[in-house]
Amino acid sequence: MTNELRNGLKFVIFDCDGVLIDSERPSCRATAEFARSKGVHVSDEDAIETFAGMTQSQVVKFLEDKIGSSLPEDTETKLRQNIIRLMQSNAEPIEGAMKLLEDLRKHNIPFAVGSNSSIREMDVKFGHTGMDKLIPKDRIYSANDMGCPKPAPDVYLYAAKQHGVSPEETLVVEDSDVGAESVRRAGMSCLLLRDKDHKLPSFWPTPHFVHITNLSEMMPLLLPKLATSLRT
Repeated sequence: MTNELRNGLKFVIFDCDGVLIDSERPSCRATAEFARSKGVHVSDEDAIETFAGMTQSQVVKFLEDKIGSSLPEDTETKLRQNIIRLMQSNAEPIEGAMKLLEDLRKHNIPFAVGSNSSIREMDVKFGHTGMDKLIPKDRIYSANDMGCPKPAPDVYLYAAKQHGVSPEETLVVEDSDVGAESVRRAGMSCLLLRDKDHKLPSFWPTPHFVHITNLSEMMPLLLPKLATSLRT
């Protein structure tokens, strides 16, 4: 089984949280605090493992399953509002993210963002970090707003289709098991960004999935795999 990316890549899609924006930890901790307020104990230490990659609707479903009853209709809205307020002051770029986006632009390699976060949440995160100056607004896609959250592959397939490329020509940069599963279902190549001590998904190894620990590793892996038309 190969652990190399496919040849002929033409398009890159980034997940947002944990890949471009360092918001996963604070937002997951905020979600754990919210869960505890509803009577579901999730410690701050377990927050990432429990909530990483979830949409607000998936969090609400998780809580309702634990509680055994329905929560008020505005629960998802309140949770989203709390996270947006948090991100207005806490979102920061992942190490190397700004330089990587600049390098992609310099090499004329097209890219987009596909996330379980809402467009509103990403607007706040990218605006606070200045990343909005590097990412075209019409290349930001929300699986949550589409109604097809990851691990469904829809957001990645839609982004690729909008750009006129096939799944085989697309590379996705992910960090969560949920996100990586959506890439696998989409039939795309994947760079999985996570610390070396963080266990890999249960379906690992998977063809054309490569584990990296820092975004600085991406360009040396990507450049030799680009389609001839993109090589400079």
